[in-house]
Amino acid sequence: MQIKSIKIEPPTGINVILGQAHFIKTVEDIYEALVSSSPSIRFGIAFCEASGKALIRYDGNDEELINSAVEYAKLISAGHVFVIVLSNSYPINILNRVKGIDEVVTLYCATANPIEVIIVDTEQGRGILGVIDGVKSKGVESSDDKKERYELLRRLGYKR
Repeated sequence: MQIKSIKIEPPTGINVILGQAHFIKTVEDIYEALVSSSPSIRFGIAFCEASGKALIRYDGNDEELINSAVEYAKLISAGHVFVIVLSNSYPINILNRVKGIDEVVTLYCATANPIEVIIVDTEQGRGILGVIDGVKSKGVESSDDKKERYELLRRLGYKR
């Protein structure tokens, strides 16, 4: 058994959602959930099959984001893992749709931060042990930081 770290660094303005599902129709179901969420959403999806041909299946509505999703999936290459690469939307706007897809088993992360995917290689295959999302905490927010957070959420329209 060998443990490895796979680094993924999304470009500025791009979010990545990493999860696991259990069936080949995952790509089509995620596509339908995302494309119907907003007319401006742009995305690419890649899904690592865990049996049969064991191909990386893919779809999306933006060629560059599709290519990124496929590249990230190639790096991870763990059975039943899916990668969504997203722009013109935030994960908060689509996560419940993705979680509601029947074959989705779990979500590891939804982030614009650099990610380290901790994987294990065994004789049988490869799996995800966990995900490191961003950096470790640098302290506790001050009252100014709290005010800044409060104002940001209202400016973005997530709170009133």
